[in-house]
This record gives sequence, C-alpha cells and structure tokens, in this order.
Amino acid sequence: MKVNHWSLPNGATCVVADIEQSTLTCIDFWCKGGSLYEMKDQEGMAHFLEHMIFKGSKNLKEGEFDLRIESLGGSSNAATGLDDVHYHVLVPPEKMEEGLKLILELLLFPKIEQDAFEMEKEVVLEEIAQNIEQPDEIIYMKLLKECLTPHRYSKPILGDEKTVKSINSKQMKLFHKNHYVGKNCTLCIAGELPKDIYSIINNSKLKELKTIAEETNISSKTTFNKGYKKEKIPRLEGGRILKAWKLHPAKEQVLILGAEIAATMLCDGKSSLIVKDLREEKRIIESIDIDLQILEEGGLILLDISCPQENLKIAESEINKILKELNRGLITHKDLERAKKLVINNIYFGLELSTQIASALGNQALWGRHQSILKSIDDISYWTTSRLNELIFPLFDPENAFTLIAEPEK
Repeated sequence: MKVNHWSLPNGATCVVADIEQSTLTCIDFWCKGGSLYEMKDQEGMAHFLEHMIFKGSKNLKEGEFDLRIESLGGSSNAATGLDDVHYHVLVPPEKMEEGLKLILELLLFPKIEQDAFEMEKEVVLEEIAQNIEQPDEIIYMKLLKECLTPHRYSKPILGDEKTVKSINSKQMKLFHKNHYVGKNCTLCIAGELPKDIYSIINNSKLKELKTIAEETNISSKTTFNKGYKKEKIPRLEGGRILKAWKLHPAKEQVLILGAEIAATMLCDGKSSLIVKDLREEKRIIESIDIDLQILEEGGLILLDISCPQENLKIAESEINKILKELNRGLITHKDLERAKKLVINNIYFGLELSTQIASALGNQALWGRHQSILKSIDDISYWTTSRLNELIFPLFDPENAFTLIAEPEK
C-alpha cells in the first residue's frame, strides 16, 4: 500500500492510499468541526449540520445525492464527534471520480433551506428524546458532566432540547462558513486508484474551499475533576460502577498505546487480570470493559462494570484493591506479551477494509500526525513492565478517578 500526503494552496490536506485490487474505494472527508467548536448555547450545532448537509446543495436536490451514489453501486455515511466530523462514500474504483464530485458538491455548498431546516430540527429533537431515555446514555453523560465540566467535552454531541430549538439556519450557515475551510479539512481516498488521481483531486471542487476561518476561542487544555457520586438511574438493570481517569491528548500516541496495553491486560479475555479474578473465580461481577476515549485536548480512560446491585460495595472494593496494586508485581511478563499480541491483532483487524484505512489516515492527517499507519506496531516494543509501572499504571490509581455508582431507580 502506497500512501502520499500533500496540501492545496488553500490549506486543505490530501491523502491517498493506493490499495491494488481493492474491490471498493473509500472517499473520506474530515473537518475540524466537531462539537468542541460550538458556541455557548448552540450545543448540537455540529451534529445538526451533519444532518442538513444531506438535505441538498446548490446543484443537488434533496435526496438526489443518495440516489446518485446508490446508482454508482455505492453507499455513504457520516459521524460527528467531539473533535471532528467526517463523511465518507464507498464506491467501485471506476466510479471514484464521480463519487468525489458528488460528495464535494454536497459538503462545500449545502443549501440549508428554511423549510428543510425546520423539518430536520424535529428529527434531531426526536433523536435527542430517544437518547436521553437510554440508561447507558444517561450514565455516560452524567459521568462526562461530572468529570469534565466546564470544558466543552462535557457537553452532549447531540446537544439538548433547549439548545437545538434555539439554533436558526443563519447561525448554521455561519458555522459552516467558519469551520468548513481549507486549513480545517482533509480529504483521504483509499482503494484502487486511477493513475491521474493527483490531477483529479487538485482540480476538484476541494480547491474552492476558502482559506481563512474566523478564529474561535477554544480552550487548549481539558479540565478533569476527581470525585465520587451515587446516582439512581431509571430503567437500569442491576448495578454499575463507572470510573474515569484523565488520559493524555491524542498526539501522545506512544503513551496512549501503553494505556491500551494496560487495559487489555486488565479486562480483555477470560485470562485477563480483573475478569479472571472477579468474574471467573469470585463471580461478583457480570462484565467489565475499559475504553479509551482518545481526544485532541486530552481524553479519558473509562472503566465500566456491571454487577448485581447487592455486589456493588464488594465489587468496588475489589476493583480498587487491584488497581492500587498494579505496579506491585501483579502483572507478569507473560501477561504483557499476551496483551501486546492482542493489541497488534486489533491494529491489523482495524485496517482490513478501505473504509478503515481511509478513516485512520484521514484522521491522522487532519490533526497533523503524518506517520505510518502501522507505526503503533513498531512502538509496541517500547513497552516493558517497568515502563508500564512508571508511566501507565499510576493513571489507573482509584484516588485519581471520578467514580460514579449507578443503581436502579425504584
């Protein structure tokens, strides 16, 4: 696989990955336009705009984009995150140029017409209403609010009913104008590519992105609040223990890799430390998961345990005990080698499809991390038990966490 990066005069970054004999080619457009960039009282704007992008452009009627992509034998999707938003289309290689024209037309020149805007606002509000009824979502948002306030990362990506209702189409057009500009955007295409791919991209409508964006006063450092709280959650089945710790910013790739290795040793598979002790042997928990929320300004390590409500107290005590003793010889060289192998496998599994490759390369390029897509595999060898003891296990100290104990509301 050959990967090349370059920039257009307007600052837009371009990445291509030539994958010979790939059955499908992915066109992935990334923008620094996630919920981090929303103004106060306009939370939900970035996600709402993602909806409106698909409602047509200057030269595409509502619904026309989807029909034309489908006629090419392709599909499309989009996702809004805290830091960024991305849109992709997947098409047969011979239809790549037409697919690129369609997605750039849609993204760069959205109509945002008033009637469609008001109708889609109701769709977004219904999505919010459904979301806030889900116990998992309630718990997650309470945790973010407690440990990250006042940073914008503490706000829900969907916004809430009040903020979304207050957004008007003029504000949305301004948000698009200010953020969908050259220096904030990356186009990544992965798959079997035509020989004139560079000419196709350089002469595409991507060059019409404006150069200058209005500067937004975005904080450059997350806050993290330690603490402890108990909550009653409607419709929750059983008890939940959630812990959050501060994680390094996304640019600290080697340290994040170390945290991933540690999380794998703790709870990935029956032989992992916590699963083996608390689920397989003592049988006091039902499940445990550790997720790394990797964010540009500083992310989170999120631990989530499900257990019978009557086991909450003992489960929390046992978890804290294990976490406290991590750097006291609990982890063996055999545990480390097993975890490294699983992490390497996950990296390879996550790069099997053109969509996965385009997403990984596009995100890296958007944030200025021009490195080999497999660099993490080379970095694995850096991690030894002594380095984990020194640099990673202290991150998991219960005293540095925000802990949320969730119980069913009677």
